[in-house]
Amino acid sequence: MSAQLTAVRPAVQAGRARPGTKIFRTPGLYVLPALILLITFTYVPVGNMLWYSFHKWDGLDPTMDPAGFDNYARVFTDDQYRRVFLIGLYYFAASFAQIAIALYFAVVLSFNVRFRNLFKGILFFPYLLNGVAVGFVFLYLFQPEGTLDTLMGMLGLGEHTRLWLGDPDLANISLAGTSVWRFTGLNFVLFLGAIQSIPGEIYEAAEIDGANRWHQFRHIIAPGIRRIISLSFILAISGSLSVFEIPFIMTGGANGTRTFVVQAYQTAFQFRQIGLASAMAVVLLLIVLLLTWIQRRVLPDEEVTLS
Repeated sequence: MSAQLTAVRPAVQAGRARPGTKIFRTPGLYVLPALILLITFTYVPVGNMLWYSFHKWDGLDPTMDPAGFDNYARVFTDDQYRRVFLIGLYYFAASFAQIAIALYFAVVLSFNVRFRNLFKGILFFPYLLNGVAVGFVFLYLFQPEGTLDTLMGMLGLGEHTRLWLGDPDLANISLAGTSVWRFTGLNFVLFLGAIQSIPGEIYEAAEIDGANRWHQFRHIIAPGIRRIISLSFILAISGSLSVFEIPFIMTGGANGTRTFVVQAYQTAFQFRQIGLASAMAVVLLLIVLLLTWIQRRVLPDEEVTLS
């Protein structure tokens, strides 16, 4: 009997080892498709883009001429390409207004007010729209004798109408305002979610101590959503450099509205300078990675405690 048990025990142990081995290998099988897609559609294109950036290539000729760092030098020294960095300042300034508006409504609607859900939907709705649709809507809004000019005429402000997209001094402001209208809802949802995650007992204790709404915002809400506010500023900086849909649809980059990404697109597909456009894309990627690193250094992964 003992001999039979001795013979059976290794077989049982071997049988137990096989399921364990199968369980150990199963997670890798689940991750493998996602890993293949990530490598195929992310890392391989980025590697090709980096390779193209060191060559002169029109995208059609099978041969590429080595260019070294000439493409990168042109990106940082040519006024045509340095100017597009300055266009991003319009959107960067608009992002501050966007964050301020979103934070204001998030704080107000976090309390019990009438029609709160209706206002939430109104604020978030623009973000659900496609960027191309938003561009066409505001294109008709800002065109001469369009919706904005008609509305101003009805209000007796007809003499103040301008070429909102034709005047280089106003075009970028108009486009930045469109960006504010579209993306305020995203920041609003982020702020509102962070505010609602704060325990309600803290507000009740503050009210017992006589704290008004301003005191609650200053000492409870602002410290509680500090990380979200900081993250919004980091995203605003990177987003101001990667604006594409709105200026491309509404002006095509004309009248001094060409952003960094629009310039890269035109360089690649209109002027057939794939190497130079790839260098611009690599520069943008490095800027985003640098901002991400700064965010990780400034905002370490730790819980925010309310004092």
